[in-house]
Amino acid sequence: MDQAVTASGRIETSFGAIAYEDSGGDGPVVVLIHGNSGSRRIYAKQFQSDLVQSHRLIAFDLPGHGESDNAVDPQATYYIAGFATALMEALAGLGVKQAALVGWSLGGHIALELMARWPGASGAFIFGAPPIPNDVERAMSAFLPGDHAGLPFEEHFDAAMATQFAQMSFADPASVEPWMVEDALRTDGRFRPLSLQGAMAGRNLDEEKIVGESALPLAVLHGEHDSFVSLAFLRSVTYRNLWRGEVQVLKGAGHTPQWEAPGEFNALLQEFLGETSS
Repeated sequence: MDQAVTASGRIETSFGAIAYEDSGGDGPVVVLIHGNSGSRRIYAKQFQSDLVQSHRLIAFDLPGHGESDNAVDPQATYYIAGFATALMEALAGLGVKQAALVGWSLGGHIALELMARWPGASGAFIFGAPPIPNDVERAMSAFLPGDHAGLPFEEHFDAAMATQFAQMSFADPASVEPWMVEDALRTDGRFRPLSLQGAMAGRNLDEEKIVGESALPLAVLHGEHDSFVSLAFLRSVTYRNLWRGEVQVLKGAGHTPQWEAPGEFNALLQEFLGETSS
């Protein structure tokens, strides 16, 4: 296998230029998708791990995030299905025909959409992302109540709001890095309310239906102290092909286990990829 050499770039799409990080190498491709108001930098600890010795990791900045352009057409882009379409175009531009999907929070929802729509999907590993049904009442039960509920959909962030938003994703708020706040401030604020509007309008696929019908392997990981996602809901979902037959709970972690507990997270991801690769 060729030695991995990480490189970054931007690929032009009809949605605007999309930035990416590519570990290189000739191993099976793993696509890593970040969350609301974040960037590909949240996967730095995966790029620094042994995962790059066996797999080619590609992490994107979603349109309106990180080093990617703001969306050319926000209404057609800033919701789960729109992001999935943009990533399919970016993957085609990079010549990627098959990949396992890794998705955190919003990225997990995008991964499920890709599972259903992209022929190249070989499986998905999601966390902080309950499979949302189109039934609004049941969808609300997927998330924990709290004062933070509206913040992910606020259009305008100031520094205090961006800091609060970043801290809510961690079991230990002191774990937040300055760049995480910078990422939240950089994000095109139009995305946040438009993403909610897209979901309420039924513009995304029914994710609970996807996981109940798809034969592709699916791993669902949950941080023990996740302040957003209901573990009870995750366990109530009927999955057709759930990896190891149960939701994997990572003790001590919050909503961002890939950063908070990279050793355990990377080991689980490596095991999933090894056990489910064709």
